Amino acid sequence: MIAFAMRASAAYAHGVVGDYVFLEPLITQDPAPANELDILAPSWVRSSDGNSYSIASSVEKVLWIDDNYMPRFSIGGGSGWQHQSPFHGPNADGFDALTMFAKWAFFYSQKHEFLTSIGAQIQLPTGNTGIQPSSHTSLGPTFLWEKGMGDLPDWPVLKYLRPLGIQTDFGYVPALGGPTSHHMFAVAVIEYSLPYLSNNVQDIGLKWPLRNMFLFNEFNYDQFITGPSGQTFPTILATPGLAYVSYHFEVALGTQFALNNAAKPGTHAAILGLFDIFYDSFFPKWGNWTINRGPGE
Repeated sequence: MIAFAMRASAAYAHGVVGDYVFLEPLITQDPAPANELDILAPSWVRSSDGNSYSIASSVEKVLWIDDNYMPRFSIGGGSGWQHQSPFHGPNADGFDALTMFAKWAFFYSQKHEFLTSIGAQIQLPTGNTGIQPSSHTSLGPTFLWEKGMGDLPDWPVLKYLRPLGIQTDFGYVPALGGPTSHHMFAVAVIEYSLPYLSNNVQDIGLKWPLRNMFLFNEFNYDQFITGPSGQTFPTILATPGLAYVSYHFEVALGTQFALNNAAKPGTHAAILGLFDIFYDSFFPKWGNWTINRGPGE
């Protein structure tokens, strides 16, 4: 069985809401505050103009938990390195902008496997010119929520929908100076948890590693709205993939497909990956440290 049947004080920071363990998506931001280190997030994208390779990393730390050992507030940040290889012209590489965020889970229901949070995201232009999207600081709000379907009736056929989960985020992050550049994005992931199927619905005899797998598909909307009256066209993508989730880490792999004409030139082919460490499972004392409770057990 997947090793999530741990005591609450040791396992609270791994995206658990009720009986549902939510995965860490490739693009969508997880609504639940967590102690996680995305140690490696590689990607390769082939566009009509060339190839782009990147390696990103980020870290998140829970700072406040409630009496039920539910994470309520976290902070984090990350950046990445990019190499652009156009079909015509010189190559370019360097670091991207530094992104930092804070996240507050203001409401959750364990019974209904539901959690919603709000946050703030700031992007600092500390990277290389030509690689980072803007040369000015950007700041804006984010809204996130997730829902497991475990409260569906335990009826024949219908019960097999209970392992479904949904995670979404929406953000509006305008530039604070220079030419106006408002970044707006909305991302949703639909996932199917084989661990939840085996442990909470019906054990159909899945063995490792299938018993720890998630199937998912992300839908990604991204748009830069530039200037007081003009705007760029939105890009809409689908990002299907597979994820292996254990108590200590997650490994995920996916690809991308364009869903509108504006996205087709930029996404002829793509491979995305993620290696996510739940560091509090290795170092529970300092990994689970919070402002209101001190070191973990």
